[in-house]
Amino acid sequence: MSNAESLEALARGRHSDPFALLGVHSDNGTRVVRTLQPGAQAVQLVDNHSNVLADLKPGKYDGLFAAPMPPRLRTYRLRVTWADGNIQEVEDPYRFPSTLGEIDLYLLGEGSDRYVYRKLGAHPVTHLGVDGTRFAVWAPNASRVSVVGDFNSWDGRRHVMRLHPGNGIWEIFIPGVANGALYKYEILDAKGDLLPLKADPFGTLHEPPPGNSSVVFASTYQWRDGDWMAQRRPEPKLDDPISIYEVHPGSWRRKDDGSYLGYRDLANELVPYVADMGFTHIELMPVTEHPFDGSWGYQPIGMFAPTQRFGDPDDFRYFIDACHAAGITVIIDWVPAHFPGDEHGLMRFDGTALYEHADPRKGAHADWGTLIFNYGRREVLNYLIGNALYWIEEFHIDGLRVDAVASMLYLDYSREHGEWVPNEFGGNENFEAVEFLKRLNTEVHAHGATTYAEESTAWPGVSRPVDLGGLGFTFKWNMGWMNDTLLYMSEDSVHRRYHHDKMTFGLVYAFNENFILPLSHDEVVHGKRSIIGRMPGDRWQQFANLRAYYGFMFAHPGKKLLFMGAEFGQWREWNHDESLDWHVLFGEEHVGLQSLVRDLNRLYRATPALHAVDFDGAGFEWIDWGDSDNSVFSWIRRDREGGFVVCIVNMTPVVREGYRIGVPEAGTYEALLNTDDEKYSGGGTGTRRVESHDSEHNGRPCSIDLTLPPLATLVLARK
Repeated sequence: MSNAESLEALARGRHSDPFALLGVHSDNGTRVVRTLQPGAQAVQLVDNHSNVLADLKPGKYDGLFAAPMPPRLRTYRLRVTWADGNIQEVEDPYRFPSTLGEIDLYLLGEGSDRYVYRKLGAHPVTHLGVDGTRFAVWAPNASRVSVVGDFNSWDGRRHVMRLHPGNGIWEIFIPGVANGALYKYEILDAKGDLLPLKADPFGTLHEPPPGNSSVVFASTYQWRDGDWMAQRRPEPKLDDPISIYEVHPGSWRRKDDGSYLGYRDLANELVPYVADMGFTHIELMPVTEHPFDGSWGYQPIGMFAPTQRFGDPDDFRYFIDACHAAGITVIIDWVPAHFPGDEHGLMRFDGTALYEHADPRKGAHADWGTLIFNYGRREVLNYLIGNALYWIEEFHIDGLRVDAVASMLYLDYSREHGEWVPNEFGGNENFEAVEFLKRLNTEVHAHGATTYAEESTAWPGVSRPVDLGGLGFTFKWNMGWMNDTLLYMSEDSVHRRYHHDKMTFGLVYAFNENFILPLSHDEVVHGKRSIIGRMPGDRWQQFANLRAYYGFMFAHPGKKLLFMGAEFGQWREWNHDESLDWHVLFGEEHVGLQSLVRDLNRLYRATPALHAVDFDGAGFEWIDWGDSDNSVFSWIRRDREGGFVVCIVNMTPVVREGYRIGVPEAGTYEALLNTDDEKYSGGGTGTRRVESHDSEHNGRPCSIDLTLPPLATLVLARK
């Protein structure tokens, strides 16, 4: 390309290497300053004191100006007179060298930079003593990439980026761009065709709808949770009590005018509520930026941006800080399984299938209308694992609940014959996704955080360590337990004897994984009814059933999860567009149910036998699992120090007098919890204290005779 052709391409915004022409260059032994200022009437060279040093002469093409560089001058500024008469002094971005060093570029190209988000994206910095923002983006198949924004009239000719050809990174430092600036990337594909403007894949804040630009943001937040963070360890504490309150931030509670509570409002209202209720963890449904409210956040468009719906990133940091100050661990739902096909997002980012697979049989979810990440590409792995570490390091998140793991593991997930591509051995396992998940879990644990798999199949070793052949998750959601027990509870009590195994089958595999028992948002939408709405019988029986079920859940091996509203018995299904029905707490039964959940959490946390040995058969013994005629279940939970509790559940509305069970030791047994207690709006029936006798029963040396309350759970301990 001749010099004239290069200048023409530059003026038209078609030149891929503007740094070769703009800024200061040698022209036949003379240093020349050249700048492109489309729409400018005149351009002058000035020093740092605004003294005019030279007038730049306009060239043949609109916006191109050039002049010899004054001798011995090293730095300069440009005074631009625009066509409307306005005068502006600016730094020339093309006089600045790259802000990325050789090591940065090497690690980015290798896909091994754990903190890729510190290099790519928009970062306010001071470069050679000048304040501005460094922009960097990966687009290896683009022929030109520009930063456009409200600082350059969205003109893609003004800030064409520098290409690092070894790894496909485009980068530029733009002086004067600061916090709050709106921006996108304007990209020409390999053929020179203009693509839709793209938001920054590493953008840390997005503008509110209807716009979808990225926003330059630099945190000024001062953390106060140093003691909390100092306690983080690579080894997860599996013996600790975990009771999770799952929350959709936009509908937990709203202001009187129907608007959202912000992150700081939630810190002041949600956090004290969760602490008072005794939950140990908050799990937030996805807070990553997403365009469609109805996706509940599970179709993220901005993986590095807390959604602007509730405030800016520092407001979100304030919320996390408040959780930690209250002793509450924070989990966020994280979605690496797919992304939406919005034009301003990752889809065909540089004109090619960059983040996704080109083959729709591998790269698209027809059910969800989304695209699947290409887990075999090192840059994509760097993006996803860097994103996981971003939330842990930059926002002090304690755990990631990984969504839709099954859809990642299986190549034929929700696909018919001919709609998927087998692996190299002809199977349906996605080996690339498996390796990604192993690496993800290894990195997350190394940074002191935990992972929770929403995985609905029998894939072996989901929560087994990677070095023992597993996927390496800390915990796995027990979807089988949830489905079986909810089916059982929806049966009328007279029919439950025929479905007894639904409540016992979970113990066949309870110790194969580190299980969470989830009653999540997915169980109270799409016509499934609320949790209490699934309970049979009249109103009294519905509440009694639910109280008994919660007692069963908290006495069962496995950590616990309840979706918001389930703790007080919301009748209607969850609606993401409305607040929970807090008004029902004027009803005595709802208050009683809420009080029970509060006491269950406190008992669970205070009783090692109920949480310390969740993932080992040594922590559980059946007393009698087979009394289907009476629909009664009884078992023992043990801790590692010899302590134990006895748990009995009666799933019929019949009071059972003199019901005998075997116990391991003689003594006085007292009820720690009775879900039929009057303070929970129950009937107040049931044994409070009983002496054992030396009659062998259920293979135990001693036994106790109990009055079992109707539709209730008892937890007893030897005094």
